[in-house]
Parts: sequence; C-alpha cells; structure tokens
Amino acid sequence: MAEMGSKGVTAGKIASNVQKKLTRAQEKVLQKLGKADETKDEQFEQCVQNFNKQLSEGTRLQKDLRTYLASVKAMHEASKKLNECLQEVYEPDWPGRDEANKIAENNDLLWMDYHQKLVDQALLTMDTYLGQFPDIKSRIAKRGRKLVDYDSARHHYESLQTAKKKDEAKIAKAEEELIKAQKVFEEMNVDLQEELPSLWNSRVGFYVNTFQSIAGLEENFHKEMSKLNQNLNDVLVSLEKQHGSNTFTVKAQPRKKTKLFSRLRRKKGSDNAPAKGNKSPSPPPDGSPAATPEIRVNHEPEPAGAATPGAALPKSPSQPAEASEVAGGAQEPGEPAASEAASSSLPAVVVETFSATVNGTVESGSAAGRLDLPPGFMFKVQAQHDYTATDTDELQLKAGDVVLVIPFQNPEEQDEGWLMGVKESDWNQHKELEKCRGVFPENFTERVQ
Repeated sequence: MAEMGSKGVTAGKIASNVQKKLTRAQEKVLQKLGKADETKDEQFEQCVQNFNKQLSEGTRLQKDLRTYLASVKAMHEASKKLNECLQEVYEPDWPGRDEANKIAENNDLLWMDYHQKLVDQALLTMDTYLGQFPDIKSRIAKRGRKLVDYDSARHHYESLQTAKKKDEAKIAKAEEELIKAQKVFEEMNVDLQEELPSLWNSRVGFYVNTFQSIAGLEENFHKEMSKLNQNLNDVLVSLEKQHGSNTFTVKAQPRKKTKLFSRLRRKKGSDNAPAKGNKSPSPPPDGSPAATPEIRVNHEPEPAGAATPGAALPKSPSQPAEASEVAGGAQEPGEPAASEAASSSLPAVVVETFSATVNGTVESGSAAGRLDLPPGFMFKVQAQHDYTATDTDELQLKAGDVVLVIPFQNPEEQDEGWLMGVKESDWNQHKELEKCRGVFPENFTERVQ
C-alpha cells in the first residue's frame, strides 16, 4: 500500500508539474498577444541586465587568465630548454660552470613558483567568484516562472470575480491560490532584489584584488628573474675575459688523401717520366730544352718574323720536346714548321692564336680573351678569412683574395671540402699555371662569379 501511495504521489506531482507548465505557456501566449497584462519590475530587470553583463565579463576574465597561465607554462618550458642548452655547451674547463648550472636550477624553481602562485591567488579566486553565478542564475529563472504563476492566478481570480454567474467556492479557492503564488514570488523577488545589487557592486573589489595579485606576483617574479639574469651575465663576462684573447677561427676540413703535388713534383735530377697513374707529365726543370716557350698575344701588328714573347702554353703529354720550342717565325734546321708543330700538339684555340701571332696579327679577339683565364676555368671565389698554408701544394690566402677555380687533373685526388685554383693576382702576373695553382679549403671562400 505504501508503494502504491508513493507511486500515486509521484504521479500526482508529475501531473501537477505538467499542468503548471501548460498554464504558464498559455499565460505567456496571452501576454505576448496583449490579451493579458504582465507584471513589470524595471528595477529588477536592470539588476538582471547587470548580472548578465557581470557574468559575461567574469567568464571572459577567467578564460583570459587561463590563457595567461598557459603562456607562463610555455615560457617556463622554453626557458628550461634554453638553460639546458647552455649547460650542454658550457664546457667543463670553463670558469663559472657550477654557477651557471645553479642559476639554471633557480630559474626553473622561480618559474614553477610563479605559476603556482598565479593559480592559487588568481585562478582559484576567479573560480570561486564565478561559482556563485549559476545558483543565482537558476533563482532568477525560477523567479520568472513564479511571476508567470502569480500573473496567471491573478488573471484567473479576476475572471471569476467579473463573471456573470459567480461561484463563491471557486472564487475563494482562486483567491487562496493567488495569495499563495504571490507569497512565493515575493519571497524570491525580495531575496534577489537584495543579492543582485550587492553582487554587482562586488565586482569592483574583485577586479582590484585579482589584478593587484597578478601585478604583484609578476613584479616579484621579474625582480628575482632580473637578479638571476644579472648573475648569469656576470658569469659570462668572466668567461669572456678569460677566453676573450682566443680567436675562434674557421677551420678547414682535414685532408685525408695524399697531397696532390707530392706526386706531381719531383726532386732535381729525377727523370721527366710522369708519375704512375698520373696522366699529365711533371713540369720539366727550368732551362731544359723541353721547357714550354712563352707566347704573348700582341694586339698591335709587328713585323713578320719578329719574336713574340707571351704566356706559357700548356704542353700536351704527347708533344715532343723539340716541337715545343717555337720562336717568332724562326726554326732550327731539321725541325718541322712552327705552325705544323703547334697544330699537331696544341689545342685549337692555342693554335689559332699562335698562328695569328707568328704572322704578326691577331685574327681572333675571342681566342685572345680566353687566354686571360687559366685552362678549364670554372668560376671565381673570394676568400672570406685568412688561411695559412700547411703544405707546399696549398694556397696561402688573405681575406679578399680572388681565386680562379679550375678542375683537378685527377678527380680522385680531390678531398671533400677542398678546391683547386690559382689566385687571380698570381695568374695575371705570371700566367704559369704549374707554378701558381694550389688547393684551398672551400669553406674559407665564397663564390662571386
């Protein structure tokens, strides 16, 4: 029986609630259509508007504060990574290593403390402040429903009183319901009329306390962080003073292979046969009959048969020593003609220029222009740092020197990070590739052409 009674009460309550909802919906429709008047309280409506604005501002402040805390956390992580990097690069023998590590630890602790205090003194306070809004918002909504119930009861009571046929019993019951609805509404209304203005005014003190806490925490944090930064700066200044005289020079990549010219050059008195595996012969000693003559290109005509000094021409491995000696149109008995010897052993561009010069004229300006650059020229580089040669086959460089890059005669002899070339100033002065060329580290230079 008790269960049936309980179920009956529950069913009756549900039915009552459904009836209330229907009555409220009907009352709102009549009010919107203007067929029923609505109780207005402009002062309370203003309090509700202020409440909604305050809730919106507080929600935004809470969101921005969480974003700020996330940024502090990210800065903490970034600062931690930066200090870890400093600890890794700080070599053990450098002075101040222990001090730098201690500063990094204090830096990490300071960030953690700052973040935690922001949570405790700002975010948790913000959460508590906003925690009161949901209950008040619910009570405002309930007050609105009770106001509709009051208006509905009032209209029902008034309609019974104005009816032509009055039913005193119904009128009495309607009056009783009206008084009850009015009492419930007024109790809620009075409480909210007191709470909402007080809550609205409390925002000023809350904003002041919140931002004062944030500003104070940030001020103290930066003061302590400034001290740590000053200490770190002092440590680094001390390191600079003790190591400031050391020049951190650019280092060339080590050469692993056999030095190039150690296999090309020979001691005095050795034969002129090329080294094994080397396709180019070693340069003959100065003054030997096989020395390559110099041929200079004159842009002004000279008398036929005149001697024409000039730039040294590279000698082909198959060129006989006797055929390489040519002097201004004269030839020794028993030797081939100069033009035939040149054409049989020299490149086409050399033969063309040589023939034109022997005849006393320059027939090809473009061929003469190509003689201004060393054979096989690829591009120019400029030295960005001084380089001191450590072997006889290396170029000595000064910052600003221009080097004409040429290929290695044997690509297998090229070490990684090294180039073959001749300084432009040496080439313009001597025009002798064998005496001027050498290897140099590529990372000491920069390509300019």
